[in-house]
Amino acid sequence: MASMTIRNLDEGLKRRLRIRAAEHGQSMEEEAREILRTALAQEEGPTPGLCRRIHRRFVEVGGMDLRLPKREPVRPPPELGQ
Repeated sequence: MASMTIRNLDEGLKRRLRIRAAEHGQSMEEEAREILRTALAQEEGPTPGLCRRIHRRFVEVGGMDLRLPKREPVRPPPELGQ
């Protein structure tokens, strides 16, 4: 098993971790492991593409309708001579 040290941890955050660990009847170290397990398990799987992330952002505010311009016919390709 790997180990790691977390430096410069805010005292308030450390206090909250200690309280949360005590509420769950476990050590601060085990509580931190559990928090990491939970947080990283939620991120598993493919990340949504840009289109889906944009859709999620705008659906929260009721969506957005865009007026699309009329399309013109495709221009014929240039003749390059042989």
